[in-house]
Amino acid sequence: MFNLTEWKQTKFYQEAKEEGKLEGKLEGKLETIPLLVRLGLNEEQIARELNLKVEIVHQFIANQNN
Repeated sequence: MFNLTEWKQTKFYQEAKEEGKLEGKLEGKLETIPLLVRLGLNEEQIARELNLKVEIVHQFIANQNN
């Protein structure tokens, strides 16, 4: 059986941890979109500033308006 230190060194743990970090970063960016819209930025500007694809920004804004 793995102890905690050994578990944290497994490839599965490392990949899951990295995936969680990426999801957290994306979630933070998505939470910023409504503020940037209120400040008057268009979809292209938001995508550029947040380093996201315009399609993702467009879809997020469309879902917020439904």
